[in-house]
Amino acid sequence: MTFRPRLVALDVDGTLVDGDNIMTAAVREVVHAVRDAGIETVIATGRGVPGVMDAVENLGFTRGHAVASNGAVTMRYDPHVELLDVVTFDASEAVRRVLEQIPDALVAVEEVGVGFRLNKPFPDSEISGQLVVEDVESLISEPVARVVIRSADHTPDEFTAIVKDLGLTGTNYYIGYSAWLDLAPDGVSKASGLEFLCAKFGIARSEVLAVGDGNNDLEMLRWAGRGVAMGQAPDSLKAAADDVVGPIDADGLVTELSRYV
Repeated sequence: MTFRPRLVALDVDGTLVDGDNIMTAAVREVVHAVRDAGIETVIATGRGVPGVMDAVENLGFTRGHAVASNGAVTMRYDPHVELLDVVTFDASEAVRRVLEQIPDALVAVEEVGVGFRLNKPFPDSEISGQLVVEDVESLISEPVARVVIRSADHTPDEFTAIVKDLGLTGTNYYIGYSAWLDLAPDGVSKASGLEFLCAKFGIARSEVLAVGDGNNDLEMLRWAGRGVAMGQAPDSLKAAADDVVGPIDADGLVTELSRYV
């Protein structure tokens, strides 16, 4: 039986847009064609709500659903944002343990739907929305949906080794292409956010197509009925995927989505 999804879940950075936040006309057109074919089309990203809405504007959508903040937030936009589910956790111990090893790290906690509170400025365009500088103890004084920790002085491999040696428990974490760490509530991922939406829509996971390119897409690709990795994805993600398409600079997403329109 030929697979045809009822829901398509799309990562943003590295899947819909490149490193300069540019979306090609071919990608935009095929995503619209998928939605026009009656397939629920959901953004599933590590970005916070403002970053989701930037992608929505880039696509030219005015209504829909999204999984934000690596699954800690599920939302609807029409075009105004409605938060459907927000999962928070106590990140204080995890943040303190990272800072013991990397005292100069940049730390940001997400203010859901607004932006971030951070201990010092991040590189331009890495996080979006309203940005407010506070001391670290203020940042971790109450439960949060997401924490981002960034090291300017370590390579991604060095940062990965440090974080893995910490043995963080009670949290789910993802390490990006740069020395970038996302902390999330334990058990929360893009997959859990999609599971929440699928229950709302009455769609089975076997009817979900998910496409992504990063470490934070691993659970989503394993969970979905069909998980597809972009060509520039790490080998671990490719190994977990049902298929691999071309990289972002070759519009790999178009190859996959064209199957269904």
